[in-house]
Amino acid sequence: MPVLPLSVCVFCGARAGADPAYVQAGRDMGQLIAQRGWRLVYGAGDIGIMGEVARAAQTGGAPTFGVIPTHLMQAEQGRQSLSTLVVTETMHERKKVMFTNSDAIVVLPGGAGSLDEFFEVLTWRQLGLHKKPILLLNTNGYWKPLAALIEHVIEQKFAESNVRSFFSVVDTVDEAGQALDAHFDSLMP
Repeated sequence: MPVLPLSVCVFCGARAGADPAYVQAGRDMGQLIAQRGWRLVYGAGDIGIMGEVARAAQTGGAPTFGVIPTHLMQAEQGRQSLSTLVVTETMHERKKVMFTNSDAIVVLPGGAGSLDEFFEVLTWRQLGLHKKPILLLNTNGYWKPLAALIEHVIEQKFAESNVRSFFSVVDTVDEAGQALDAHFDSLMP
């Protein structure tokens, strides 16, 4: 049976956002995944940051595993040229397939969908369902308000302080690469 490369799930916006640095971070993340010989797992869209990550990963030679629900094939311009394309019935099924086919999660800037994806994998981690690393790529401080919200939730006693240890905030793609390298190295015998 062939051994799959380590897989990084990237959650991110299907829009480019207001700051061109977000799109650049997407390109850089895709390039990093390819350079490390990893597989990209993502939402299969060909628009916004999502499309940039995939194009950069594919250009660099990375295998790509895309997952998209039927109802978003047109809106997110489902990318057909992927190594693997899985079409699901629901958004929840999309997240589940992406998560189960990845070894780590990186969340780039995005909107409600990216927040939903982050909170779902964070909740699963909080419940002890996995120990995969979750990284927030804090490009130009994008996730700073989210980190403050989580601190507020902890202060208000709706979460234990250990929830901080279930994810890491990194400011650059290089820092994300270093964190992923350290995690993947720890898995080696």
